Amino acid sequence: MNDVQDGTSPGAALGGPAACVSKVELRVACKALLDRDTLNKSDPCVILMVQAQGQWTEFDRTEVIKSNLHPVFAKVFTLDYYFEEVQKLRFEVYDIHGTHSIGTRDDDFLGGVECTLGQIVAQKKIIKPLFLKYGKYAGKSTITKPLEQSGQDQAVIQTGDERTSSITVHAEEISGNNGYVELFFCAKKLDDKDLFSKSDPFLEIYRINDDGTEQLVHRTEVIKNNLNPVWEPFKVSLISLCSCDEDRKLKCLVWDYDSRGKHDFIGEFYATFREMQKIGSGSKVTWDCMNPKYKLRKKNYKNSGVVILSELKLHRVYSFLDYIMGGCQIHFTVAIDFTASNGDPRNSCSLHYINPYQPNEYLKALIAVGEICQDYDSDKRFSALGFGARIPPNYEVSHDFAINFNPEDDECEEIQGVVEAYQNCLPKIQLYGPTNVSPIISRIAKLSAGEATVKEASRYHILLILTDGVVTDMADTREAIVRASYQPLSIIIVGVGNADFTDMQILDGDDGVLRSPKGEPVLRDIVQFVPFRDFKTASPAALAKCVLAEVPKQVVEYYSHKAICPMPPLPSCDFPASLANTPTE
Repeated sequence: MNDVQDGTSPGAALGGPAACVSKVELRVACKALLDRDTLNKSDPCVILMVQAQGQWTEFDRTEVIKSNLHPVFAKVFTLDYYFEEVQKLRFEVYDIHGTHSIGTRDDDFLGGVECTLGQIVAQKKIIKPLFLKYGKYAGKSTITKPLEQSGQDQAVIQTGDERTSSITVHAEEISGNNGYVELFFCAKKLDDKDLFSKSDPFLEIYRINDDGTEQLVHRTEVIKNNLNPVWEPFKVSLISLCSCDEDRKLKCLVWDYDSRGKHDFIGEFYATFREMQKIGSGSKVTWDCMNPKYKLRKKNYKNSGVVILSELKLHRVYSFLDYIMGGCQIHFTVAIDFTASNGDPRNSCSLHYINPYQPNEYLKALIAVGEICQDYDSDKRFSALGFGARIPPNYEVSHDFAINFNPEDDECEEIQGVVEAYQNCLPKIQLYGPTNVSPIISRIAKLSAGEATVKEASRYHILLILTDGVVTDMADTREAIVRASYQPLSIIIVGVGNADFTDMQILDGDDGVLRSPKGEPVLRDIVQFVPFRDFKTASPAALAKCVLAEVPKQVVEYYSHKAICPMPPLPSCDFPASLANTPTE
Protein backbone atom coordinates (compact mmCIF):
# COMPACT_ATOMS: atom_id res chain seq x y z
CA MET A 1 0.00 0.00 0.00
CA ASN A 2 2.70 2.31 0.99
CA ASP A 3 3.78 3.41 -2.32
CA VAL A 4 0.66 5.32 -3.29
CA GLN A 5 2.33 7.90 -1.65
CA ASP A 6 1.89 10.78 -3.92
CA GLY A 7 -0.14 12.81 -6.26
CA THR A 8 1.66 13.74 -9.44
CA SER A 9 3.31 17.07 -9.11
CA PRO A 10 4.07 19.24 -12.13
CA GLY A 11 7.56 19.90 -10.80
CA ALA A 12 10.78 17.97 -10.68
CA ALA A 13 11.66 18.31 -14.35
CA LEU A 14 15.21 17.36 -15.21
CA GLY A 15 16.08 20.86 -16.29
CA GLY A 16 15.89 23.90 -14.07
CA PRO A 17 15.18 23.81 -10.36
CA ALA A 18 13.65 20.66 -8.92
CA ALA A 19 10.14 20.69 -7.52
CA CYS A 20 9.83 21.70 -3.89
CA VAL A 21 9.25 18.19 -2.63
CA SER A 22 10.34 16.54 0.60
CA LYS A 23 9.69 13.25 2.30
CA VAL A 24 7.69 13.67 5.47
CA GLU A 25 7.22 11.08 8.21
CA LEU A 26 4.00 11.15 10.25
CA ARG A 27 3.54 9.42 13.61
CA VAL A 28 0.19 9.17 15.35
CA ALA A 29 -1.11 8.62 18.85
CA CYS A 30 -4.62 8.79 20.33
CA LYS A 31 -6.15 9.57 23.71
CA ALA A 32 -9.46 8.82 25.40
CA LEU A 33 -10.81 6.59 22.64
CA LEU A 34 -14.30 5.15 22.91
CA ASP A 35 -14.50 1.72 24.53
CA ARG A 36 -16.46 -0.41 22.07
CA ASP A 37 -15.70 -3.86 23.53
CA THR A 38 -17.73 -5.52 26.25
CA LEU A 39 -15.08 -7.57 28.03
CA ASN A 40 -11.89 -5.72 27.06
CA LYS A 41 -11.03 -2.28 25.77
CA SER A 42 -11.06 -1.32 22.10
CA ASP A 43 -8.31 -2.64 19.79
CA PRO A 44 -7.58 0.53 17.80
CA CYS A 45 -6.00 1.01 14.40
CA VAL A 46 -5.59 4.30 12.50
CA ILE A 47 -6.21 4.35 8.76
CA LEU A 48 -4.73 7.22 6.74
CA MET A 49 -6.82 8.28 3.75
CA VAL A 50 -5.58 10.60 1.01
CA GLN A 51 -7.69 12.58 -1.42
CA ALA A 52 -6.91 12.51 -5.13
CA GLN A 53 -9.23 14.02 -7.73
CA GLY A 54 -12.00 14.30 -5.15
CA GLN A 55 -11.86 10.62 -4.17
CA TRP A 56 -10.68 9.30 -0.80
CA THR A 57 -8.48 6.20 -0.94
CA GLU A 58 -6.66 4.30 1.77
CA PHE A 59 -2.96 5.16 1.85
CA ASP A 60 -1.81 2.96 4.70
CA ARG A 61 -2.72 1.90 8.22
CA THR A 62 -1.05 1.46 11.58
CA GLU A 63 -0.66 -1.74 13.49
CA VAL A 64 -3.48 -2.84 15.82
CA ILE A 65 -2.84 -2.18 19.51
CA LYS A 66 -4.77 -4.55 21.73
CA SER A 67 -7.04 -3.33 24.51
CA ASN A 68 -5.81 0.28 24.67
CA LEU A 69 -7.74 3.56 24.75
CA HIS A 70 -4.58 5.70 24.70
CA PRO A 71 -2.48 4.05 21.96
CA VAL A 72 0.88 5.27 20.71
CA PHE A 73 1.42 3.69 17.31
CA ALA A 74 4.84 2.57 16.09
CA LYS A 75 3.87 2.64 12.41
CA VAL A 76 5.35 5.54 10.44
CA PHE A 77 3.51 7.04 7.44
CA THR A 78 5.95 8.36 4.81
CA LEU A 79 4.51 10.83 2.29
CA ASP A 80 5.83 13.13 -0.40
CA TYR A 81 5.21 16.76 0.53
CA TYR A 82 4.59 19.32 -2.20
CA PHE A 83 4.63 22.94 -1.12
CA GLU A 84 2.55 23.99 -4.13
CA GLU A 85 -0.27 21.48 -3.54
CA VAL A 86 -3.11 21.18 -1.04
CA GLN A 87 -2.74 17.58 0.13
CA LYS A 88 -5.88 16.57 2.01
CA LEU A 89 -5.61 13.81 4.60
CA ARG A 90 -8.16 11.99 6.73
CA PHE A 91 -7.32 9.94 9.80
CA GLU A 92 -9.93 7.33 10.73
CA VAL A 93 -9.72 5.28 13.93
CA TYR A 94 -11.39 1.85 14.09
CA ASP A 95 -11.82 -0.88 16.65
CA ILE A 96 -10.41 -3.90 14.81
CA HIS A 97 -11.88 -7.39 15.08
CA GLY A 98 -9.95 -10.43 13.93
CA THR A 99 -7.04 -10.01 11.53
CA HIS A 100 -7.17 -6.37 10.48
CA SER A 101 -10.78 -6.66 9.34
CA ILE A 102 -12.75 -3.46 9.60
CA GLY A 103 -16.41 -3.89 10.42
CA THR A 104 -19.10 -2.04 8.55
CA ARG A 105 -21.03 -1.26 11.70
CA ASP A 106 -20.94 2.25 13.14
CA ASP A 107 -19.88 0.69 16.44
CA ASP A 108 -16.47 -0.12 14.95
CA PHE A 109 -15.77 3.53 14.08
CA LEU A 110 -14.02 5.35 16.92
CA GLY A 111 -13.72 8.72 15.20
CA GLY A 112 -12.01 10.60 12.40
CA VAL A 113 -10.63 13.98 11.44
CA GLU A 114 -9.58 15.79 8.28
CA CYS A 115 -6.67 18.16 7.78
CA THR A 116 -3.99 18.97 5.22
CA LEU A 117 -0.41 17.80 5.18
CA GLY A 118 0.61 21.46 5.03
CA GLN A 119 -1.11 22.16 8.35
CA ILE A 120 0.76 19.32 10.04
CA VAL A 121 4.12 20.28 8.52
CA ALA A 122 3.70 23.95 9.43
CA GLN A 123 3.01 23.14 13.10
CA LYS A 124 5.18 19.97 13.31
CA LYS A 125 2.65 18.61 15.79
CA ILE A 126 -1.12 18.90 15.81
CA ILE A 127 -3.70 17.67 18.31
CA LYS A 128 -7.20 17.29 16.93
CA PRO A 129 -10.47 16.05 18.47
CA LEU A 130 -11.98 13.03 16.74
CA PHE A 131 -15.48 13.27 15.30
CA LEU A 132 -18.16 10.66 14.82
CA LYS A 133 -20.82 11.04 12.15
CA TYR A 134 -22.92 14.22 11.97
CA GLY A 135 -20.25 16.35 13.64
CA LYS A 136 -20.52 14.81 17.08
CA TYR A 137 -17.36 14.65 19.14
CA ALA A 138 -16.04 11.15 19.80
CA GLY A 139 -15.50 10.17 23.40
CA LYS A 140 -17.61 10.67 26.50
CA SER A 141 -17.96 14.41 25.97
CA THR A 142 -21.45 15.81 25.56
CA ILE A 143 -20.25 18.59 23.24
CA THR A 144 -21.87 18.15 19.85
CA LYS A 145 -21.24 21.44 18.06
CA PRO A 146 -18.37 21.07 15.57
CA LEU A 147 -15.51 23.53 15.80
CA GLU A 148 -14.18 25.47 12.85
CA GLN A 149 -10.67 26.45 13.85
CA SER A 150 -7.74 24.30 14.85
CA GLY A 151 -6.99 26.64 17.73
CA GLN A 152 -10.43 25.88 19.16
CA ASP A 153 -9.75 22.17 18.66
CA GLN A 154 -6.74 22.48 20.92
CA ALA A 155 -8.72 24.45 23.49
CA VAL A 156 -11.42 21.78 23.79
CA ILE A 157 -8.82 19.08 24.38
CA GLN A 158 -6.61 21.05 26.74
CA THR A 159 -9.08 23.07 28.80
CA GLY A 160 -12.44 21.56 27.97
CA ASP A 161 -13.73 18.08 28.49
CA GLU A 162 -10.74 15.75 28.81
CA ARG A 163 -12.99 12.84 27.89
CA THR A 164 -13.04 13.98 24.25
CA SER A 165 -11.20 11.51 22.00
CA SER A 166 -8.22 13.08 20.27
CA ILE A 167 -5.44 12.25 17.84
CA THR A 168 -1.92 13.67 17.87
CA VAL A 169 0.11 13.74 14.67
CA HIS A 170 3.84 14.50 14.63
CA ALA A 171 5.59 15.45 11.39
CA GLU A 172 9.28 15.22 10.58
CA GLU A 173 10.93 16.05 7.29
CA ILE A 174 13.47 13.57 5.96
CA SER A 175 16.35 15.43 4.39
CA GLY A 176 17.55 13.94 1.13
CA ASN A 177 20.94 12.77 2.37
CA ASN A 178 20.34 11.65 5.94
CA GLY A 179 20.03 7.92 5.16
CA TYR A 180 18.74 5.22 7.43
CA VAL A 181 20.06 2.55 9.75
CA GLU A 182 19.16 -1.12 10.14
CA LEU A 183 19.37 -2.41 13.72
CA PHE A 184 19.54 -6.00 14.99
CA PHE A 185 18.57 -6.37 18.66
CA CYS A 186 18.40 -9.40 20.94
CA ALA A 187 18.38 -9.94 24.72
CA LYS A 188 19.57 -12.51 27.24
CA LYS A 189 18.40 -13.66 30.67
CA LEU A 190 15.41 -11.32 30.93
CA ASP A 191 13.32 -11.44 34.09
CA ASP A 192 10.48 -13.94 34.01
CA LYS A 193 7.21 -12.10 34.70
CA ASP A 194 4.79 -14.97 34.04
CA LEU A 195 3.73 -17.56 36.56
CA PHE A 196 3.14 -20.61 34.36
CA SER A 197 5.28 -19.69 31.37
CA LYS A 198 8.13 -17.39 30.40
CA SER A 199 7.91 -13.70 29.58
CA ASP A 200 6.72 -12.54 26.14
CA PRO A 201 9.17 -9.65 25.62
CA PHE A 202 9.09 -6.72 23.23
CA LEU A 203 11.35 -3.67 22.96
CA GLU A 204 10.40 0.00 22.57
CA ILE A 205 12.82 2.78 21.60
CA TYR A 206 11.97 6.42 22.33
CA ARG A 207 13.87 9.49 21.17
CA ILE A 208 14.20 12.19 23.84
CA ASN A 209 13.49 15.56 22.23
CA ASP A 210 15.08 18.89 23.10
CA ASP A 211 12.05 19.85 25.21
CA GLY A 212 12.31 16.63 27.22
CA THR A 213 9.33 14.93 25.58
CA GLU A 214 9.63 11.36 24.33
CA GLN A 215 8.82 10.24 20.80
CA LEU A 216 8.30 6.57 20.01
CA VAL A 217 10.73 5.54 17.28
CA HIS A 218 10.10 1.80 17.04
CA ARG A 219 8.28 -1.03 18.76
CA THR A 220 9.45 -4.56 18.00
CA GLU A 221 7.28 -7.60 17.59
CA VAL A 222 6.48 -9.78 20.61
CA ILE A 223 8.58 -12.92 21.08
CA LYS A 224 6.41 -15.47 22.88
CA ASN A 225 7.60 -17.45 25.90
CA ASN A 226 11.28 -16.55 25.59
CA LEU A 227 13.77 -14.96 28.01
CA ASN A 228 16.45 -14.79 25.30
CA PRO A 229 14.56 -13.13 22.42
CA VAL A 230 16.03 -12.31 19.02
CA TRP A 231 13.89 -9.57 17.49
CA GLU A 232 13.49 -9.01 13.77
CA PRO A 233 15.90 -6.37 12.38
CA PHE A 234 14.25 -3.06 11.54
CA LYS A 235 15.11 0.01 9.51
CA VAL A 236 14.63 3.59 10.67
CA SER A 237 15.76 6.92 9.23
CA LEU A 238 18.45 8.74 11.14
CA ILE A 239 16.22 11.80 11.41
CA SER A 240 13.62 9.65 13.17
CA LEU A 241 16.05 7.79 15.39
CA CYS A 242 18.11 10.69 16.69
CA SER A 243 17.34 13.82 14.62
CA CYS A 244 20.76 13.17 13.03
CA ASP A 245 22.33 13.94 16.42
CA GLU A 246 24.59 11.03 17.37
CA ASP A 247 24.64 12.03 21.04
CA ARG A 248 20.87 12.41 21.49
CA LYS A 249 19.59 10.16 24.26
CA LEU A 250 17.41 7.19 23.39
CA LYS A 251 15.24 5.62 26.06
CA CYS A 252 14.75 1.90 25.56
CA LEU A 253 12.11 -0.10 27.42
CA VAL A 254 11.59 -3.86 27.59
CA TRP A 255 8.10 -5.16 28.41
CA ASP A 256 6.37 -8.47 28.98
CA TYR A 257 3.36 -8.44 26.66
CA ASP A 258 -0.15 -8.82 28.05
CA SER A 259 -3.08 -9.37 25.69
CA ARG A 260 -5.27 -7.10 27.83
CA GLY A 261 -2.86 -4.20 27.36
CA LYS A 262 -1.49 -4.32 30.91
CA HIS A 263 2.11 -5.03 29.94
CA ASP A 264 4.59 -5.82 32.73
CA PHE A 265 7.70 -3.65 32.91
CA ILE A 266 10.92 -5.68 32.72
CA GLY A 267 13.54 -2.94 32.53
CA GLU A 268 15.04 0.02 30.72
CA PHE A 269 18.33 1.44 29.52
CA TYR A 270 19.59 4.58 27.80
CA ALA A 271 21.66 4.63 24.62
CA THR A 272 22.91 6.97 21.92
CA PHE A 273 23.52 6.36 18.25
CA ARG A 274 27.21 7.06 18.84
CA GLU A 275 27.32 4.17 21.31
CA MET A 276 25.58 1.92 18.82
CA GLN A 277 28.24 2.63 16.20
CA LYS A 278 30.94 1.18 18.47
CA ILE A 279 29.88 -2.19 17.18
CA GLY A 280 32.77 -3.70 15.27
CA SER A 281 33.65 -6.82 13.37
CA GLY A 282 32.71 -9.68 15.66
CA SER A 283 31.99 -7.40 18.63
CA LYS A 284 28.60 -6.38 19.98
CA VAL A 285 27.23 -3.51 22.05
CA THR A 286 25.42 -4.47 25.27
CA TRP A 287 23.36 -2.62 27.86
CA ASP A 288 22.16 -3.74 31.29
CA CYS A 289 18.38 -3.76 31.32
CA MET A 290 17.58 -2.11 34.66
CA ASN A 291 14.41 -1.98 36.74
CA PRO A 292 14.80 1.14 38.99
CA LYS A 293 12.43 -0.27 41.67
CA TYR A 294 14.41 -3.49 41.95
CA LYS A 295 17.64 -1.52 42.11
CA LEU A 296 16.37 0.37 45.17
CA ARG A 297 14.81 -2.62 46.92
CA LYS A 298 17.22 -5.45 46.22
CA LYS A 299 20.66 -5.41 47.77
CA ASN A 300 22.46 -7.64 45.27
CA TYR A 301 20.44 -6.59 42.24
CA LYS A 302 22.57 -6.58 39.07
CA ASN A 303 20.09 -6.25 36.20
CA SER A 304 16.90 -7.67 34.73
CA GLY A 305 18.73 -9.02 31.74
CA VAL A 306 21.03 -7.76 29.02
CA VAL A 307 20.00 -6.19 25.72
CA ILE A 308 22.43 -6.67 22.84
CA LEU A 309 22.89 -4.83 19.54
CA SER A 310 24.33 -7.64 17.46
CA GLU A 311 24.56 -5.85 14.12
CA LEU A 312 24.16 -2.38 12.64
CA LYS A 313 23.97 -1.50 8.96
CA LEU A 314 24.16 2.07 7.73
CA HIS A 315 22.44 2.83 4.42
CA ARG A 316 22.94 6.01 2.49
CA VAL A 317 19.84 7.34 0.70
CA TYR A 318 20.92 8.59 -2.71
CA SER A 319 19.21 11.27 -4.75
CA PHE A 320 18.82 11.69 -8.49
CA LEU A 321 21.55 14.31 -8.45
CA ASP A 322 23.92 11.90 -6.69
CA TYR A 323 23.65 9.59 -9.72
CA ILE A 324 23.91 12.40 -12.27
CA MET A 325 26.91 13.97 -10.52
CA GLY A 326 28.46 10.51 -10.40
CA GLY A 327 28.47 10.43 -14.19
CA CYS A 328 25.22 8.61 -15.00
CA GLN A 329 24.27 9.49 -18.59
CA ILE A 330 20.66 9.88 -19.72
CA HIS A 331 20.33 8.38 -23.20
CA PHE A 332 17.34 9.76 -25.09
CA THR A 333 15.44 7.83 -27.79
CA VAL A 334 12.41 9.12 -29.69
CA ALA A 335 9.91 6.89 -31.52
CA ILE A 336 7.53 8.60 -33.96
CA ASP A 337 4.16 7.34 -35.19
CA PHE A 338 3.99 7.24 -39.00
CA THR A 339 0.61 5.55 -39.35
CA ALA A 340 -1.87 6.69 -42.00
CA SER A 341 -4.28 8.15 -39.42
CA ASN A 342 -1.91 11.13 -39.14
CA GLY A 343 -2.98 12.26 -42.62
CA ASP A 344 -0.97 12.92 -45.77
CA PRO A 345 2.08 15.03 -44.74
CA ARG A 346 1.58 17.15 -47.88
CA ASN A 347 -1.83 18.24 -46.59
CA SER A 348 -1.90 21.18 -44.14
CA CYS A 349 -4.44 19.25 -42.01
CA SER A 350 -1.96 16.43 -41.42
CA LEU A 351 -0.33 16.08 -38.02
CA HIS A 352 2.95 15.55 -39.92
CA TYR A 353 2.56 18.67 -42.09
CA ILE A 354 5.79 20.70 -42.11
CA ASN A 355 4.72 24.29 -41.64
CA PRO A 356 7.56 26.68 -42.52
CA TYR A 357 6.33 29.14 -39.90
CA GLN A 358 5.77 26.94 -36.85
CA PRO A 359 6.56 23.35 -35.83
CA ASN A 360 3.83 20.71 -35.79
CA GLU A 361 2.79 18.94 -32.56
CA TYR A 362 5.27 16.12 -33.11
CA LEU A 363 8.15 18.56 -33.35
CA LYS A 364 6.94 20.66 -30.41
CA ALA A 365 6.82 17.63 -28.11
CA LEU A 366 10.14 16.27 -29.41
CA ILE A 367 11.98 19.57 -28.91
CA ALA A 368 10.44 20.33 -25.50
CA VAL A 369 11.49 16.99 -23.99
CA GLY A 370 14.67 16.44 -25.98
CA GLU A 371 16.25 19.79 -25.18
CA ILE A 372 16.14 19.00 -21.48
CA CYS A 373 17.40 15.42 -21.84
CA GLN A 374 20.34 16.46 -24.02
CA ASP A 375 21.92 18.26 -21.07
CA TYR A 376 22.42 14.88 -19.39
CA ASP A 377 24.05 13.05 -22.33
CA SER A 378 27.69 13.97 -22.90
CA ASP A 379 27.90 12.94 -26.57
CA LYS A 380 24.59 14.64 -27.46
CA ARG A 381 23.66 11.81 -29.83
CA PHE A 382 20.08 10.53 -29.78
CA SER A 383 18.40 7.51 -31.33
CA ALA A 384 15.48 8.41 -33.61
CA LEU A 385 13.08 5.63 -34.62
CA GLY A 386 9.79 5.32 -36.49
CA PHE A 387 6.92 2.84 -36.60
CA GLY A 388 3.81 2.14 -38.69
CA ALA A 389 5.16 3.08 -42.14
CA ARG A 390 6.20 1.40 -45.36
CA ILE A 391 9.87 2.14 -45.83
CA PRO A 392 12.29 1.94 -48.74
CA PRO A 393 13.64 0.11 -50.59
CA ASN A 394 10.94 -2.61 -50.59
CA TYR A 395 8.23 -0.52 -48.90
CA GLU A 396 7.33 -3.19 -46.41
CA VAL A 397 5.63 -2.14 -43.19
CA SER A 398 8.06 -1.63 -40.33
CA HIS A 399 7.32 -1.00 -36.66
CA ASP A 400 10.94 -0.32 -35.77
CA PHE A 401 13.13 1.58 -38.21
CA ALA A 402 15.78 4.31 -38.03
CA ILE A 403 14.40 7.53 -39.48
CA ASN A 404 17.88 8.31 -40.86
CA PHE A 405 17.61 4.93 -42.69
CA ASN A 406 20.92 3.76 -41.23
CA PRO A 407 20.16 0.54 -39.33
CA GLU A 408 23.79 0.33 -38.17
CA ASP A 409 23.68 3.75 -36.51
CA ASP A 410 20.25 5.19 -35.69
CA GLU A 411 21.68 8.14 -33.72
CA CYS A 412 21.45 11.79 -34.74
CA GLU A 413 23.61 14.72 -33.67
CA GLU A 414 21.74 16.71 -31.01
CA ILE A 415 18.02 17.46 -31.14
CA GLN A 416 18.41 19.51 -34.29
CA GLY A 417 19.79 16.41 -36.02
CA VAL A 418 16.67 14.45 -34.97
CA VAL A 419 14.46 17.25 -36.35
CA GLU A 420 16.30 17.21 -39.69
CA ALA A 421 16.13 13.41 -39.94
CA TYR A 422 12.38 13.56 -39.28
CA GLN A 423 11.80 16.17 -41.97
CA ASN A 424 13.97 14.31 -44.51
CA CYS A 425 12.24 11.02 -43.72
CA LEU A 426 8.65 12.12 -44.45
CA PRO A 427 8.87 12.33 -48.29
CA LYS A 428 10.54 8.90 -48.49
CA ILE A 429 8.01 6.77 -46.60
CA GLN A 430 4.38 5.78 -46.97
CA LEU A 431 2.24 6.25 -43.86
CA TYR A 432 0.46 3.01 -43.13
CA GLY A 433 -0.28 1.10 -39.91
CA PRO A 434 -1.23 -0.38 -37.51
CA THR A 435 -0.04 1.44 -34.34
CA ASN A 436 2.27 -1.16 -32.83
CA VAL A 437 4.73 0.16 -30.24
CA SER A 438 5.77 -3.07 -28.48
CA PRO A 439 8.64 -3.83 -30.93
CA ILE A 440 10.39 -0.53 -30.12
CA ILE A 441 9.81 -0.86 -26.37
CA SER A 442 11.25 -4.38 -26.47
CA ARG A 443 14.23 -3.20 -28.52
CA ILE A 444 15.16 -0.38 -26.11
CA ALA A 445 14.56 -2.64 -23.11
CA LYS A 446 16.91 -5.23 -24.60
CA LEU A 447 19.53 -2.55 -25.25
CA SER A 448 19.30 -1.21 -21.70
CA ALA A 449 19.35 -4.76 -20.30
CA GLY A 450 22.71 -5.38 -21.98
CA GLU A 451 24.14 -2.27 -20.38
CA ALA A 452 22.60 -3.20 -17.01
CA THR A 453 24.91 -6.20 -16.76
CA VAL A 454 27.62 -3.69 -15.80
CA LYS A 455 27.01 -3.16 -12.08
CA GLU A 456 27.40 0.60 -12.11
CA ALA A 457 25.09 3.57 -12.55
CA SER A 458 26.51 4.65 -15.89
CA ARG A 459 23.55 4.95 -18.29
CA TYR A 460 19.79 5.27 -17.96
CA HIS A 461 17.40 5.35 -20.93
CA ILE A 462 14.39 7.53 -21.66
CA LEU A 463 12.11 6.46 -24.51
CA LEU A 464 9.76 9.15 -25.83
CA ILE A 465 6.92 7.70 -27.93
CA LEU A 466 4.88 10.19 -29.99
CA THR A 467 1.61 8.75 -31.33
CA ASP A 468 -1.68 10.01 -32.68
CA GLY A 469 -3.87 7.20 -31.42
CA VAL A 470 -4.42 4.26 -29.12
CA VAL A 471 -1.92 1.48 -29.68
CA THR A 472 -3.19 -1.54 -31.60
CA ASP A 473 -1.01 -4.12 -29.87
CA MET A 474 -2.13 -3.28 -26.33
CA ALA A 475 -1.55 -6.79 -24.93
CA ASP A 476 1.97 -7.01 -26.36
CA THR A 477 2.69 -3.46 -25.20
CA ARG A 478 1.65 -4.27 -21.63
CA GLU A 479 3.88 -7.36 -21.70
CA ALA A 480 6.80 -5.32 -23.07
CA ILE A 481 6.39 -2.63 -20.38
CA VAL A 482 6.35 -5.23 -17.59
CA ARG A 483 9.61 -6.69 -18.95
CA ALA A 484 11.08 -3.18 -19.37
CA SER A 485 10.27 -2.24 -15.77
CA TYR A 486 13.22 -4.41 -14.68
CA GLN A 487 15.66 -2.36 -16.80
CA PRO A 488 17.17 1.15 -16.49
CA LEU A 489 14.42 2.66 -18.62
CA SER A 490 11.60 5.20 -18.38
CA ILE A 491 8.90 5.53 -21.05
CA ILE A 492 7.10 8.77 -21.90
CA ILE A 493 4.11 8.62 -24.25
CA VAL A 494 2.70 11.83 -25.69
CA GLY A 495 -0.64 11.62 -27.48
CA VAL A 496 -0.66 13.96 -30.50
CA GLY A 497 -3.89 15.23 -32.09
CA ASN A 498 -7.50 15.01 -30.94
CA ALA A 499 -8.06 11.26 -30.68
CA ASP A 500 -9.73 9.67 -27.67
CA PHE A 501 -6.78 8.52 -25.57
CA THR A 502 -8.84 7.07 -22.72
CA ASP A 503 -7.55 3.55 -23.30
CA MET A 504 -3.95 4.79 -23.18
CA GLN A 505 -4.32 5.73 -19.50
CA ILE A 506 -4.09 2.03 -18.64
CA LEU A 507 -0.38 2.17 -19.49
CA ASP A 508 0.23 4.89 -16.92
CA GLY A 509 0.40 3.28 -13.48
CA ASP A 510 -0.98 6.37 -11.70
CA ASP A 511 -4.47 4.84 -11.50
CA GLY A 512 -3.33 1.38 -10.43
CA VAL A 513 -0.65 -1.21 -11.08
CA LEU A 514 -0.10 -2.07 -14.75
CA ARG A 515 -0.09 -5.82 -15.36
CA SER A 516 0.83 -8.05 -18.25
CA PRO A 517 -1.96 -10.06 -19.92
CA LYS A 518 -0.94 -12.97 -17.64
CA GLY A 519 -1.38 -10.80 -14.54
CA GLU A 520 2.28 -10.11 -13.73
CA PRO A 521 2.67 -6.59 -12.26
CA VAL A 522 5.36 -4.11 -13.26
CA LEU A 523 8.33 -4.03 -10.91
CA ARG A 524 8.09 -0.23 -10.84
CA ASP A 525 5.97 2.41 -12.53
CA ILE A 526 7.98 3.52 -15.59
CA VAL A 527 5.32 4.98 -17.92
CA GLN A 528 4.02 8.53 -18.06
CA PHE A 529 1.25 9.35 -20.57
CA VAL A 530 -0.02 12.85 -21.42
CA PRO A 531 -2.16 14.18 -24.28
CA PHE A 532 -0.38 17.04 -26.05
CA ARG A 533 -3.65 18.95 -26.39
CA ASP A 534 -3.58 19.63 -22.63
CA PHE A 535 -0.49 21.77 -23.25
CA LYS A 536 -1.38 23.40 -26.56
CA THR A 537 -1.60 26.87 -25.05
CA ALA A 538 1.16 26.32 -22.49
CA SER A 539 4.86 26.88 -22.90
CA PRO A 540 7.08 24.00 -24.06
CA ALA A 541 8.61 24.01 -20.57
CA ALA A 542 5.22 23.08 -19.06
CA LEU A 543 4.98 19.93 -21.18
CA ALA A 544 8.57 18.95 -20.41
CA LYS A 545 8.01 19.53 -16.69
CA CYS A 546 4.95 17.32 -16.65
CA VAL A 547 6.29 14.37 -18.61
CA LEU A 548 9.72 14.38 -16.97
CA ALA A 549 8.47 14.95 -13.40
CA GLU A 550 8.64 11.27 -12.44
CA VAL A 551 11.95 10.44 -14.11
CA PRO A 552 14.25 11.41 -11.19
CA LYS A 553 12.24 9.17 -8.85
CA GLN A 554 12.29 6.32 -11.40
CA VAL A 555 16.08 6.58 -11.78
CA VAL A 556 16.59 6.37 -8.01
CA GLU A 557 14.05 3.53 -7.69
CA TYR A 558 15.84 1.43 -10.31
CA TYR A 559 19.35 1.79 -8.88
CA SER A 560 18.11 1.45 -5.29
CA HIS A 561 16.32 -1.79 -6.18
CA LYS A 562 19.53 -3.08 -7.73
CA ALA A 563 21.55 -1.81 -4.72
CA ILE A 564 23.78 0.14 -7.11
CA CYS A 565 25.48 3.20 -5.62
CA PRO A 566 26.33 6.29 -7.68
CA MET A 567 29.81 6.36 -9.13
CA PRO A 568 32.23 8.74 -7.38
CA PRO A 569 31.71 12.27 -8.71
CA LEU A 570 34.57 13.73 -10.70
CA PRO A 571 36.39 16.25 -8.47
CA SER A 572 36.53 19.82 -9.70
CA CYS A 573 39.83 21.64 -10.18
CA ASP A 574 39.68 23.28 -6.76
CA PHE A 575 38.58 20.14 -4.92
CA PRO A 576 41.31 17.70 -3.82
CA ALA A 577 40.84 14.27 -5.38
CA SER A 578 41.53 12.63 -2.04
CA LEU A 579 38.44 14.32 -0.60
CA ALA A 580 36.08 13.42 -3.44
CA ASN A 581 32.93 11.74 -2.15
CA THR A 582 32.89 7.98 -2.37
CA PRO A 583 29.66 5.99 -2.30
CA THR A 584 28.76 4.26 0.95
CA GLU A 585 26.15 1.64 1.60
